[in-house]
This record gives sequence, structure tokens and C-alpha cells, in this order.
Amino acid sequence: MKKQTFRKIEPYIWIAPSVILMAIFILTPIVFVFRMAMSDVSKAGMIKGFNGIANFTKVLKSSSFGLVLQNTLVWTVAVVVLSTVLGFILALLLNNQFRGRKIARAIVVFPWATTLVIQASAWNFIINTDYGTLNTLLLRLGIIKEAVNWTPTPELYFMWEIACGIFVTIPFVSFCVLSGLQSIDTSYYEAATVDGANYWQKLFKITLPLVKSSLTVSTVLNIIYVFNSFPIIWTMTKGDPANHTDTLVTYLYKLAFYNGRQGEAAAVSVIGFMILLVCASVYMVYTLRKGDD
Repeated sequence: MKKQTFRKIEPYIWIAPSVILMAIFILTPIVFVFRMAMSDVSKAGMIKGFNGIANFTKVLKSSSFGLVLQNTLVWTVAVVVLSTVLGFILALLLNNQFRGRKIARAIVVFPWATTLVIQASAWNFIINTDYGTLNTLLLRLGIIKEAVNWTPTPELYFMWEIACGIFVTIPFVSFCVLSGLQSIDTSYYEAATVDGANYWQKLFKITLPLVKSSLTVSTVLNIIYVFNSFPIIWTMTKGDPANHTDTLVTYLYKLAFYNGRQGEAAAVSVIGFMILLVCASVYMVYTLRKGDD
């Protein structure tokens, strides 16, 4: 009887350390942030008392919050969608047999292996009007006659930040999809060829359905990583001018550490958390249901 009881609880014993660690390092900070978001917080970070939704009300009434939220959604959607499409195409190319394939894969992974601060600094150097490599190259090639200001408006500067985000995200998507592509049995393609299927039919009827799980994982993780991405925006513009290139993460950082409004910063963090939770859940449920169909 005792042996049977032990066998029933044995799996829970094995996963207990992971559950405890998750509770300590994930759940506890989340609960603390929710508490801060609904409290009066001093500039030193001391919680004074419960204030309900006052911090959320201040944030939502702020003139900057609407713009910051819009920037965050544009940033996340643009980077995730374009990096997924381009990463998928690149994975298809890297899955082919060609000379130097290993070298090509090593080159592709380089932007992902380099820190985001270095990547963002490099992009700032490239598009600099006075000494940037982009102007230097175009001038030497004779394509332009004088240096071009590539960031005349905050909106265009934000587009360059999105381009940087796409560039550093493509390798992650590529290797997620590539792992799925390499697990596909070649017999499926051979059978499709015998049946007279062309390239596009094989792509949409075989490749895409069989790498759907890899795409789902990469997309969900990308949504989380890109939404919470801080180094690129902060290194290139710090969200300036006047919050025109801020996202929620850089905005809450300014609220907490520049303005000392830590309660409002926690409220912004909670809003971001809820947006991510809803988006990731909807995407997962939609993908799983579609897979069952």
C-alpha cells in the first residue's frame, strides 16, 4: 500500500523543485508588482498604503500613454510579423544542400549571438548623418552627392529601430523553423513528387503543417521578447523626443527611475503583462484549435 502511494506521488516529488523555483522567481515578483500598482509608493520604493486603481487612472489619463501604447503595438506587430516571414524564408534556404551551408548558418546566427546593445549601437553608427557608414558607402558609389539625414523625424527613427529589431530577431525564427524542417521525413516530398505536386503545393500542404509547432513556439516567444525589448529602443533614442519612440518598457523605466513615480510604473507593467497574457493566450488557443481541425 505504501509503495503504491509513493508511486502516485513520485511525479509530484520530482517536479516540486521546479514548481518552488517558479513560485519564488516568477510568481512572487508578479504578486509584488500587482501590489505596488495598487499602492501609494514613495520615490524610495517604500509602499505606503493601498490606493485601489488610482495609479492606473493616472496612467490612462496621461497624454503620453496613448502614443506609447500605439508605439508598442506597432513595434511588436511589425518586428514579429516581418521577422517570422523573413526568418521562415531564410530557414527554407538554409535547409537546402549547398556548398558552404555551415558557414552560412554561422553567419546567420551572429546577430542573435551579439548583445542587443552592440547591435543597436552599430545601427546608430550606420545611419549617422555626419560619419555613418551608409552615407559613406553611398557617397563613394556615387549614388548620392551629399550626406542624407536618415532620421529627420521621430517616426522615421522609430522605423530604423524596427528594422534593427527585425534584423536581430530573424536568426531566432530561422533556427526554430530549421529545426522543424530537418525533422520532416523526406518520403513525404518524394510521395508528393510522384503524385505530381509542384513546389508551392509541397510548401503549403506538407512543409507549413509540419513546422506549425515550431512556428507557434517561435511566434509566442517572439511576442514576449519583442514586447518587453528594452536595449534597442533605449540605446538608439531612449524613447525621445517627447516619448515619440517610447514603448511601454522604456516608458515605465522613465516613470520609475527618472520621475520617481514607481506606483504608476508598476501600473504600466501590469497593463503590459495583461496585454501579453491575452495576446499569447488567444494565439495559442487559435493555433491549437486550428491544428485539431
